[in-house]
This record gives sequence, structure tokens and C-alpha cells, in this order.
Amino acid sequence: MRSEKILEMLNEQLNRELFSAYFYTAMEAYFASQNLDGFAHFFMVQTKEELDHARLIFDYINKIGGRVILKELKQPKIDYSSPTEVFELALSHERFITSSIHEIAKAALEEKDLTTHNFLQWFINEQAEEEETMDKILRKLKFIKEDPSGLLFLDKELSTRVYTPPSILQEN
Repeated sequence: MRSEKILEMLNEQLNRELFSAYFYTAMEAYFASQNLDGFAHFFMVQTKEELDHARLIFDYINKIGGRVILKELKQPKIDYSSPTEVFELALSHERFITSSIHEIAKAALEEKDLTTHNFLQWFINEQAEEEETMDKILRKLKFIKEDPSGLLFLDKELSTRVYTPPSILQEN
């Protein structure tokens, strides 16, 4: 059994991952309403990934003898001024998630909970990838300055994103 502090932090992170799925579903809905189906598809895949992250933490909490505590999710923003704003918010959110995972990893090390620290290494690597992806798309949006032809080209590019469940999920 882990310390109450670590269990509390893991539960908070579980709820953050669930909110992330909700957050990205709102972005998917926005893009669908704008007939930008590739952008909508990108965020549908992102939502699935966030649910995978939540499942991994959910399973880990149970595996270590903790109790999962689900909290109410606040409503995410649903209206945006532009695709650029959406990706600015997405990048900011991913940076927040990265920071919170780092905090749990630091706390696990301080408490000599090497099992939890090891568990979080996959998330640390995943977050670096998440931030890079959001930043790359944001830079493209800023480059094209939301020129309609550039936006449609990027929309087509984003429609090719493929959902792949993480191998760590299959191991659990």
C-alpha cells in the first residue's frame, strides 16, 4: 500500500486525465461544427489516448491496493475564436499535465516509492511527445496564419492520425 499522499496525487491525476478527455472532446465538437473533420478526428484520437491514460492510472491505483476516487468534472470551454486558440489551449493544458506528473514522480522518489516512480516513467515520456505534437501543430497554424488553403491542407494532414492503444495498457 502506498502512502496517502501518493494515492491522493494519483487520484488527482486520474481525474485530470478524465478531464483531459472531456476537454479534447469539446475541441473535437468545435472542429466538427466548423466542418474541419481532420482537426475533429485529431481530437477524437486525443480523447481516446487520454482515456487510456486514465485507465492506466485507474488500474495502477487498484493494483497497489488503493481506492479510486472519481470527482466531478468541470465543463470545458466550448467556444473558440480560432484553431490557433484551440492549440494554444491544448499545449498549455499538456504542459500543466506534464508538470503534475513530474510532481507525482518527485513525491514518489522522496518517499522512496520506486514502483510508482517507475510506473510514471511511461507518462513522462508520453507527455514529452504530447507537448511536441501540440507545439508542432500550433507552429504550423501560426505559419499559415489560418489561410483557408493552408488550413484545409493541415486539416487533411490531421485526418490521417491513427489511434494506437499503448502497449503498456495491454501489459496490465
